[in-house]
Amino acid sequence: MNALAAKRPDTVTVRSALSSGGFATITATRRPRAGRAEVKCNAPGLPGYPSLAARMALVARLARHTEARYDSRDQVVISIDRAAADGERDWEFAVVLADRAVRGLLSLGEGTIANGWSDSWQLGRIDSHAVRTAPAGALLGGPGFLHHLGALSGQPDVAAAVSSARAWFPLHSGGIHDALGWVEVSVYPLAAGEHDEEAIAAPGIDGVRQQALRQVLAGARHFDGERAARWRTTVRFEQAAFSGDSYELALVLADRLARGREFVPRGRIIASGRSNAWHAGLVEPVEGLAPKCALIERAAQPGDRVLLPRAWEPDLPPGLRDGLRARGASLVCVERIGII
Repeated sequence: MNALAAKRPDTVTVRSALSSGGFATITATRRPRAGRAEVKCNAPGLPGYPSLAARMALVARLARHTEARYDSRDQVVISIDRAAADGERDWEFAVVLADRAVRGLLSLGEGTIANGWSDSWQLGRIDSHAVRTAPAGALLGGPGFLHHLGALSGQPDVAAAVSSARAWFPLHSGGIHDALGWVEVSVYPLAAGEHDEEAIAAPGIDGVRQQALRQVLAGARHFDGERAARWRTTVRFEQAAFSGDSYELALVLADRLARGREFVPRGRIIASGRSNAWHAGLVEPVEGLAPKCALIERAAQPGDRVLLPRAWEPDLPPGLRDGLRARGASLVCVERIGII
């Protein structure tokens, strides 16, 4: 498979063996993007269609993270013609292959069969495959088989070039499910000359929030004096369904950790804050000071470092610092990033 010699076909099909003994066919079609989403997935008429289509899109987008170049010209439409058994994920590898082949990143032989799944597609890793009845010649993922996507074109495992970091922020709605949620930022160096803000992606997040977090990261990186598109960036949230913008400071700190611009704490970084001027490094307050501080104090663990807006400092609940210190955590109130 020679990625340099690969053509850009309009349509690619890849099959995946099912535990039932049949095959699912994954079809990827390339067309001009024309302002549409870069990936669209569907599984019409199949059980669990919305969740299956959403998982297909998530897999395709995460697997793109370790591609050194970003090309936003095309939309890829991916479909699957048969539903796998509940919990069966071996079709994921076929989705990744079809998506790459239709964009000319690799060349596949006719009738390619692929089985494999991963919890780390953003690292380019293939964890394993479950089906043991795949025919001879099938591409199988996992240790002892194709363990990483680079092996498809004779390239090294790029996982070491991916840097990831998490920061936590309070998810508060006044209910029993209030908790700390994490935001994870993974960065991978882009090829020289790449300058596209859409190289920042948040698979599974709606378009409005994706655009908002792109603006946050672009602004904060501008404050660093770093061009926003030096990195191919993938953002993931532990819980995708939440409202508000108090996650922004945690997002910025996770990004700074991933890019080596913050010291790594012994425990977690927990933060709440937002800004209308990330390009100036400014940290501004958010709503819910009292309940969010109470939530943070309850959830704090030894080694955690809590960062809150400086504007909150006069109104912090009495005993918060002592309570955090008793749990082995520390607290600092900041008005700007970069001086923590």
